[in-house]
Amino acid sequence: LPLLGEVDPTSKISFVGKGIVYDTGGLAIKTPATVMCSMKGDMGGAAGVFTGFCSLVALGTKKELSVTLCLADNAIGPRSFRNDDILRLKSGLSVEVQNTDAEGRLVLADGVYHASSQLSFKPAQIMNMATLTGAQGINTGQKHAGLYVNDEAAENATVAAGKKSGDTCFPMVYLPEYHKANFASNIADYKNISAANDAGSSCAGHFVEANLAKEWKGQFIHVDIAYPSKDAKGATGFGVARSVQ
Repeated sequence: LPLLGEVDPTSKISFVGKGIVYDTGGLAIKTPATVMCSMKGDMGGAAGVFTGFCSLVALGTKKELSVTLCLADNAIGPRSFRNDDILRLKSGLSVEVQNTDAEGRLVLADGVYHASSQLSFKPAQIMNMATLTGAQGINTGQKHAGLYVNDEAAENATVAAGKKSGDTCFPMVYLPEYHKANFASNIADYKNISAANDAGSSCAGHFVEANLAKEWKGQFIHVDIAYPSKDAKGATGFGVARSVQ
């Protein structure tokens, strides 16, 4: 969805959100089964960026915006993807599936490629938001989203926006030259999961970033909201206010 206008090129922003409307884990099913009970919230990233986009439109923003929603159902059926499948993503990268419960990064990968190469305008900034990794809670805790950002100024601005809006966030390690090695595959460009116990949330952010169009140069902001997107009562709406800010 685009919002077009005559604006400064540096004010062109594209939002991308993970929208897994229900996540069973797929054929690599979640265990124990009770883990699934909150998985209708796995579309929290898409909900957050979409609501942020709608709020900015209602406020009459002068920025040129788009929002890309990566919607899917990670279910079990005859057309389910499988461990050991080889996928070709929109970017051209091939991926060896090692865990069908690492599906969010696959839809986000196509989403950021779309945002960086197939819009009617070229965004200066791409911000994606996702309930992506359990490791986020270890990295930055239950109240702070994890940030994986390729630009220091954008990282600082995002942290400041989080403080001002109440949707607090904190930077994670950004070292793509190290993260890529954790996805090594003998038969594809990447595996869809990284080596254990090595900056898992940052690695997931790198996987998404690797699918940006090669010709796109801009600020890439990945926001992992796995833990702050929910509490004991359910969804929190985390990320909307920070996106608007």
